Amino acid sequence: MIVGSDAVRDVLRRVLSDDTAELTRFRPVSAGASRHTFDLVVRSDGERRLVLQIDRQGGLDGTIDVAAQAALVRAAASVGVPVAEVIGFDATPATLGAPFTITAFVEGATLPRTVLRDPALAGARRTFAAECGRVLGALHRTPRESLPALDASDQLDRVVAWIDLVGDPMPVFELAIDWLRRNRPAPAPPVVVHGDFRLGNLILGPDGIRAVLDWEMAHLGDPVEDLAWPTLRPWRFRGHGEVGGMGDLADLLAAYKAVTGVSPDPARFHWWQVLGTLKWGSICQRQARAHLDGATRSVELAAIGRRVCETEYDLLGLVS
Repeated sequence: MIVGSDAVRDVLRRVLSDDTAELTRFRPVSAGASRHTFDLVVRSDGERRLVLQIDRQGGLDGTIDVAAQAALVRAAASVGVPVAEVIGFDATPATLGAPFTITAFVEGATLPRTVLRDPALAGARRTFAAECGRVLGALHRTPRESLPALDASDQLDRVVAWIDLVGDPMPVFELAIDWLRRNRPAPAPPVVVHGDFRLGNLILGPDGIRAVLDWEMAHLGDPVEDLAWPTLRPWRFRGHGEVGGMGDLADLLAAYKAVTGVSPDPARFHWWQVLGTLKWGSICQRQARAHLDGATRSVELAAIGRRVCETEYDLLGLVS
């Protein structure tokens, strides 16, 4: 993504309603495979640090646009979910060549390696699982009246469609799909689901979770989907805890119940762990395909694609 500082400065002037605002820092950072991210400092009645994220070409199907994300972030904030304040956005490519969002900068750590090892975050690690339960409990109460229509389609059908679209023969995926169809739980009343709530999409400080990031996979669905996702092996990053590599599942579920009064059925929870693992395997496939087909030439996407075999291993353990 090639975008000039003058164009970004002009966007900031419009968003901040300040024709004299100056961009004093415009630095690309490595953060995420679906968007280009830039660290900004703008001088406008004092200095202000912001984050610019611009959608990549060849992004995943089934994600919501930046306008819907902005509305959802604001609605989630209203019920106590910690977020990065949305300063401005454009859902069209007219200004910077692709849709973009500008948010306030939130100080803290996102890299799993840092979160799992930094001595300054020891306290946050101890309370992480319970805090995830509390944040998800609040999120799943997000009012939907002010939100644009969110996808409410069946998640298993969606993942199967992704796998069929790629078309690579994957016997373990087919085994998992058969298991999921035979063991499908009864439908649950739908709530707002983040869809990618896990280490790497959270900003943590010594005081705990400071912001939930990356809302593009949000939809309406079973709340247990969000609870199961951060417990998957890929999101433990070689840590030993069941939740994000640093927390106990019992703490996650107890904190969630304290907020919502709901305690997920273990069989339903396991089903979502299986589907979540299959979903991540499919995402790895699709990220690799974006690179191989030339939509987005990226070593990062190619490396993600190599992780498909890890999900096959995990699936065999979950459905055997």
